[in-house]
Amino acid sequence: MAPLTHPSIRNGWFREISSQWPGQAMTLKVTKILHVEKSHYQDVLVFESATYGNVLVLDGVIQCTERDEFSYQEMLAHLPMNTHPNPENILVIGGGDGGVVREVLKHASVKKVVLCDIDEAVIRVSRQFLPHMSSLLSSEQVTVVIGDEFKYLAENKATYDVIITDSSDPVGPAKSLFEESYFQLLHGALAPGGNLSTQAECLWIHLPLIQGLKSMASAIFPAAEYAYTTIPTYPSGQIGFMVCSNAEGRDLKTPLRRVEGTTYYNDATHSAAFSLPEFGRAMLDDGQDILPKIGRAARALSNVNKPAKKVLILGVGSLDVNNAAELYAQVAAHDLVISLIPYTYHAEVIKAGIKGKTNVVTTSYISPAMRSLEEEVKAAGIVVMNEVGLDPGIDHLYAVKKIEEVHAKGGKVKQFDSYCGAMPAPECCDNPLGYKFSWSPRGGLLALMNPASFIMDNKQVDIAGKDLMRTIEPVFVSPAFAFVAYANRDSVPFREFYRIPEATTVKRSTLRYQGNPAVISALIDLGWMDTAEKTWLKEGMTWAEATQLAIGAEDSTESILVAKVRTICKFPNDNEATRIISGLKWMGLFSSERITLRGGNLLDTLCAHFEVLMKYKQGERDLIMLQHKFIVEWADGKTDTFTSTLEAYGNPIGHSAMALTVGLTCGIATQLVLDGVFNTPGVHAPYTNEICDPIREILESEGIGLVEKTL
Repeated sequence: MAPLTHPSIRNGWFREISSQWPGQAMTLKVTKILHVEKSHYQDVLVFESATYGNVLVLDGVIQCTERDEFSYQEMLAHLPMNTHPNPENILVIGGGDGGVVREVLKHASVKKVVLCDIDEAVIRVSRQFLPHMSSLLSSEQVTVVIGDEFKYLAENKATYDVIITDSSDPVGPAKSLFEESYFQLLHGALAPGGNLSTQAECLWIHLPLIQGLKSMASAIFPAAEYAYTTIPTYPSGQIGFMVCSNAEGRDLKTPLRRVEGTTYYNDATHSAAFSLPEFGRAMLDDGQDILPKIGRAARALSNVNKPAKKVLILGVGSLDVNNAAELYAQVAAHDLVISLIPYTYHAEVIKAGIKGKTNVVTTSYISPAMRSLEEEVKAAGIVVMNEVGLDPGIDHLYAVKKIEEVHAKGGKVKQFDSYCGAMPAPECCDNPLGYKFSWSPRGGLLALMNPASFIMDNKQVDIAGKDLMRTIEPVFVSPAFAFVAYANRDSVPFREFYRIPEATTVKRSTLRYQGNPAVISALIDLGWMDTAEKTWLKEGMTWAEATQLAIGAEDSTESILVAKVRTICKFPNDNEATRIISGLKWMGLFSSERITLRGGNLLDTLCAHFEVLMKYKQGERDLIMLQHKFIVEWADGKTDTFTSTLEAYGNPIGHSAMALTVGLTCGIATQLVLDGVFNTPGVHAPYTNEICDPIREILESEGIGLVEKTL
């Protein structure tokens, strides 16, 4: 059996990275992964750590560890239990690990405990891997209910002396456990004079949420207090509780009895739990946020008096760009529009910007249609900034930088080669295409049939789109990768754009893993990249039948199809034939599975299939590789080779590398237009230091930049 793996564990370390505590993470060294499963409700992980024993993790967030769980379980349970005069009937919501039940049963007055948890997997896994916490779930005093907590509360009115909610953080289904409707249900299920406690997050991270929680609880219960405990493996080492009572005047801060057998809780920690640091007290009691403002928050505060600017983003939301009246009205109502829709629409967006005197930003190349609007753009006094993504975008920033530096030193750039590719990270590259799709495959696949032009040895080389995949060449970017490259569109104008008339070679290329273009060539040869409508392509036919008709085979049996494929594709050798045919088989093109017809053509039908077959899975990440190579001749006749390289990986639980590099560059350019740094009317791209330098400076401050070397 293959060893267990989990996306939150890399290189032997568990990392608790979450948007709930941005910019920080808890890490634990993993000795062994014990259990991984997807329950009906959440991702369940148990591992043995080097220093904290067994650890239970739900949806990537630590729930408990053998070493420190007692501080949370004891305080959550004993704060409400030990301020109730006679707690007999107890309800625990969540808490399937059994820790709270263990603590509740330390009170001699308890007659009955009900544990209600919606996910049986937590209880089952805890019984196996956390027996010191869960063993008392088998007690005769305990009833375990697997079901919906809201329903259970609604069906049990005025029943329980103490209710304890051991919930996860307020995201997903657990978010409802922090809302007023849930607290109203708790109030209704409490017997007269009843107490409750709920998990209530961390002062250091969630202070506004806690303020709202206390305000809401105080409106429902006559007594409501926030308390906290320390626990090393929870975010910032601290977690809090809302402790409430429906008894008027109930003192929640003073314990009534001594609790035996505890490790953290005692009379002193009970009372001290309600003594908040001043920043917490000021917020909860006075509504004042006295914490220091740093980083982005400080910058936002410094900009509070700046006039607000309205930005429209096309490509998200429901605006129909084909509705000219709506498009023009929306563009005119904003100070700037970011157009992330297909490039064929950009010219119309710019026309709307001209009419509404609204600035425009795109990440696309400047098309002839966009360039033709230059004079109208200038007359309208607006800035249209383009090519501010990754490629194009970041590539320009560092090409212009190095070229200008060489020229300033009297050198000549004799050869400029640029390579850029977005691919799955090596450990995620597990299909015959060596590629995955995070958006519709159609545009990416069609780009593989674009014509291309470049300058080589002072001559223009033109490649027809149908031949592009046959012109690949191996490229050495790093010894760790086996890349190939093919020419990217029209590189010829960049000798002028980059002001390198001395260059005898100017070529911009796309990187792919070795083997990818040959598979694409086969798909082209077999007709699967054809956008023409096929009347014979019908919903319900099998992939084998569709392939048979596409290639003109005698029938749809696999052996006949494979023989025909070999005839059409003319593979260079048997090894390559076996590799590519195996890949086509993996894609299902010879299978009896039914096609999902799209667009009435082969390409769109294949795209619908690839969207499912080749999408990024949860926990996977992408790779961006960008490298410029400059061969420079100096005045004394010596030559040097320089490289500028970006190797960036996506965050499996955050942004992809593509989203980050494109989005951040675009966002920086947008801000510079809004701030008036870029204020010269016209249709622009970052081909000059005046545009490149400000974008690059901010980009590098955000942690993204190319590494420059001399070979």
